[in-house]
Amino acid sequence: MESLRSTVVCADDCVGLGYGSSPLFRACNLLNAGPLPTSRCNRLTVSVRASADASRLPTNHVTKLSSAASLEQLRNSSLNRYTKEKSSILVLGLSVHNAPVEMREKLAIPEAEWPRAISELCELPHIEEAGVLSTCNRMEIYVVALSWHRGVKEVTEWMTKTSGIPIGDLRQHLFILRDRDATQHLFRVASGLDSLVLGEGQILAQVKQVYKVGQTAVGFGRNLTGLLKQAITAGKRVRSETSIAAGAVSVSSAAVELAVMKLNDSGFSQVRVLIIGAGKMSKLLVKHLLSKGCTKMVVVNRTEQRVLDLQEEFPDAELTFQPLSAMLQCTGDADVVFTSTASESPLFFKESVEKLPSARASVEGVRHFIDISVPRNVAACVGEVENTRVYNVDDLKEVVAANKEERRRKAMEAQVIIEEELRSFEAWRDSLETVPTIKKLRSYAENIRMSELEKCLSKMGEDIPKKNKKLVEDLSRGIVNKLLHGPMTHLRCDGTDSRTVSETLENMQALERMFDLKSDLSSLEQLFRTRAQKMQQ
Repeated sequence: MESLRSTVVCADDCVGLGYGSSPLFRACNLLNAGPLPTSRCNRLTVSVRASADASRLPTNHVTKLSSAASLEQLRNSSLNRYTKEKSSILVLGLSVHNAPVEMREKLAIPEAEWPRAISELCELPHIEEAGVLSTCNRMEIYVVALSWHRGVKEVTEWMTKTSGIPIGDLRQHLFILRDRDATQHLFRVASGLDSLVLGEGQILAQVKQVYKVGQTAVGFGRNLTGLLKQAITAGKRVRSETSIAAGAVSVSSAAVELAVMKLNDSGFSQVRVLIIGAGKMSKLLVKHLLSKGCTKMVVVNRTEQRVLDLQEEFPDAELTFQPLSAMLQCTGDADVVFTSTASESPLFFKESVEKLPSARASVEGVRHFIDISVPRNVAACVGEVENTRVYNVDDLKEVVAANKEERRRKAMEAQVIIEEELRSFEAWRDSLETVPTIKKLRSYAENIRMSELEKCLSKMGEDIPKKNKKLVEDLSRGIVNKLLHGPMTHLRCDGTDSRTVSETLENMQALERMFDLKSDLSSLEQLFRTRAQKMQQ
């Protein structure tokens, strides 16, 4: 467990997310307290035999050989760890609840880079499947791992390598959830229960996009496909069957509310507003600014067409397009600046902003930058400029802090639905255990059919007409199919009824005993051999 101790997060992070009773939370506590007792450690004890010359090898070579030997040891121990226990579903990530935007933006992965990230993660020795959810409020990695503690170590190291964040800093904010807790977390995310703004609808669309991108990415397999589909179903049900979406606001609307709070009594009637970017978030900004009485806005964007589309959608608004080259000039004329672009580097720095003229007296000479982009469009140093205020997505907490009791009541209603969908997913995943048995039983019967058919045809002679030969073959197939129909029916279930799943698994075990359907280890052996080779590279 020492390898996990160097990468796992503090248990306090799990408490903050409401998973204090989870097995991993308890593991975090034990890790902080010291090594786990052998009786409490749910893993194989692996002893690695080092050669007499190992001490002369470079340290990194010894580490790789030890890791490869451990993986080979697991393979040789009757594959007990991997045939008797399902692979674990893990989520590792940062969110607006437990990590500052300064750290989240370093880990943010643009949607176009999701397939590459999935591919890199699946090349890790113990990772079978991977998915990425990266938004302005969260960055989460979902994986299916052969070994959960090794999976945690490998993914955490990957996050450190890609972001440049030291492991010590990362572990202070990283949350890690496993199996049921990881599944429940994603369902809560899709339902808007884990959002900064409770019930906001944009996150469900973002979860759908994770599923859509995953369908074309190598490494997004059956388990994550089923998980995302069930999460989307949960999100839809929560919104349609509860009142959680009633009066719900988005990040964009919260940004507008924050602007209203900072403008005090002046409102938007005498305020000049500038919006940088014309994407989805900016569209919502225009919508909510209109609702607050702001009808004139300048929109800076790379292309004019998107601004024209916004103008067509919001005919009551007077939108003026300006190219990116005029951004600083437009900023100097504005009192409130909203930024929402996909730029990976800041658009505003202290040096450029301090050269701008002051804001008008109607806003007390103070210019407000409200940046809802991650990575940020406005550098933190801009806040040092006199009469300039800078706000980012983390500052929106001030807007959503009210009505906590109402938020808690709505969340309790939604949790009932999430529990139902959680049971459905677990039942579906349990039902997958019968698939290898179905294949083995079919193969077992087919081998017997072919053997007996060959004996029969050899006794009938070589001059048997093709028509008669086909009739005999069809007869043998018909007999086998009829005999297998009953057992196959009792091995198949859709996973919607936990009692049915339990009975199906009992039937599977009985059939494996009756027909001596031992585990087909060839494919697993090949899998572990491949993983061991990766460790040695």
